[in-house]
Amino acid sequence: MNTDPDSLTIGAFAKAAGVNVETIRFYQLKGLLPTPDRPYGSMARVKFVKAAQRLGFSLDEIGQLLKLEDGTHCSEAAELAALRLDDVRAKLSDLRRIEAALSTLVGECHAHQGNVSCPLIAALHC
Repeated sequence: MNTDPDSLTIGAFAKAAGVNVETIRFYQLKGLLPTPDRPYGSMARVKFVKAAQRLGFSLDEIGQLLKLEDGTHCSEAAELAALRLDDVRAKLSDLRRIEAALSTLVGECHAHQGNVSCPLIAALHC
């Protein structure tokens, strides 16, 4: 198969980049990839977008990162990453609280005996 991005169809380009055709079109609509007559853009750029998404960046944030990709705006990119890191840490904190609450309720359910209402169900009714 010819992997020259200049000669790929959108389907072949999407397959080579490991995404769906709809993903390529969506990225083009969001301005993350150019909308050329042909070719369909840079495979490296699609992979950049997918990698940034795996780190939790929104498509708007990814667009901002792409504008900074010349390498001279590291402090601005770091600011975006710091905001993402703060969000991840807040979510982790929430997940730890959820884990503790569920662990307590599961323990209470296992200790539950007789015809008393289920502690988990009772807690959810509060």
